[in-house]
Amino acid sequence: MQYKYFPHTEQQVEEMLHTIGVESMDALYADVPESIRFKADYDLPSQMSESEVRSFMKRLGLLNDQLTCFAGAGIYDHYTPAVVSNIISRSEFLTSYTPYQAEISQGTLHYIFEFQSMMTQLTGMDISNASMYDGATATAEAVLMAHAAVKKSTRVLVSETLDPKVRRVIDTYAKFQGIEIVSIPASNGVTNREALIPLLNEGGVAGVVVQSPNYYGIVEDFTGFAETIHEHKALFIINNVAADLAILKTPREWGADIAVGDGQSLGIPMCFGGPGVGYMCCTDKLMRKMPGRIVGQTLDQNGQRAFVLTLQAREQHIRRQKATSNICSNQSLMALFVTVYLSLMGKEGIKEAAELSYAGAHYMCDQLTNDSRFQLTYNQPFFNEFCISYEGNLDELIQKCIDCGYMPGVKLSDNTLMIAVTEQRTKEEIDDLIDIMKGGSAQ
Repeated sequence: MQYKYFPHTEQQVEEMLHTIGVESMDALYADVPESIRFKADYDLPSQMSESEVRSFMKRLGLLNDQLTCFAGAGIYDHYTPAVVSNIISRSEFLTSYTPYQAEISQGTLHYIFEFQSMMTQLTGMDISNASMYDGATATAEAVLMAHAAVKKSTRVLVSETLDPKVRRVIDTYAKFQGIEIVSIPASNGVTNREALIPLLNEGGVAGVVVQSPNYYGIVEDFTGFAETIHEHKALFIINNVAADLAILKTPREWGADIAVGDGQSLGIPMCFGGPGVGYMCCTDKLMRKMPGRIVGQTLDQNGQRAFVLTLQAREQHIRRQKATSNICSNQSLMALFVTVYLSLMGKEGIKEAAELSYAGAHYMCDQLTNDSRFQLTYNQPFFNEFCISYEGNLDELIQKCIDCGYMPGVKLSDNTLMIAVTEQRTKEEIDDLIDIMKGGSAQ
């Protein structure tokens, strides 16, 4: 056997080549031009013992700059109770395979059911699913869901204040479904309701997508949106950061038909940008149009509580061309993470974390804007993230903060910095960053 770590023996390779009518591996790749073939030796280190591998990875990790994070823009540095990782590392949980066989998947089905129950409480909606990959794809799936639910609809209206990353995913999904995505203009950092009305009057609108807090951290007022949208037979879709719903008005209270977003803020570490976990909740009326997994509770033949996958057509997994969604793999490990986090924190715990984030952000904003070089970009209510306009060289200011051990935020333009504060940030850290930012003009 030439390659001892490969799964196929030389005999098996020969049999496969014979079956497809190819004489050799070289003949199999004959269509690959010689000019682009890699012919040198691979630059791979020799084998190492376990202790050597651990030492190597530790040294590699130390090359990273360990910065105190004030950056957000969709991924936030929230507290994770230590026990969460221990629980989800148990062997019975370490699989994301879809639990088709209910009789041997009761544990997985149970925690998905609990995840759904908790998300409906956070959003105020009737029903939740599971297995959405992240907030961006969940929002794109909501667009497809609206298109499928509203007859003779070819357009979806999306606020300009939606996270641009989410918007790009929506555009990709919509392009191959024949859906036209139309932007709703923003005014002073929020969705312009007056601009929404003529777009709805043009007809053929399946849904309207907004976000709060929006990309700029602003808590938007959606008063009257639902009534206007529903008058035009369209669906109202709201994207939220999940943790913010601990104290903000719920999508249900705003009259939303579909609530979507990312659950990363519910204790999932930033991990260089992922993984997250999408959530999608909706009204009872739209239940059968919802993609992903829905776990229901029932009784078995002995009268004991049991859980099953429900309301799913088989074409969701087999006849792809008729499926309501492309969600096929099961993302329930991250749903378990959120479920354990919410169980440990409880209602008061997540509310306290949200209040600390809010208080820290407003304190930092007040302290920064005492300096005439820093101004709040939008005079709008915000939660734990805000945009600051800086009169100076922003790149130099950011680099100075990084050199002092802080990631000060996300640069939005030549003079605009978006800063996020979570319950992880102490007053000492906030004051230290403020001092660094004020201390040098960085002109």
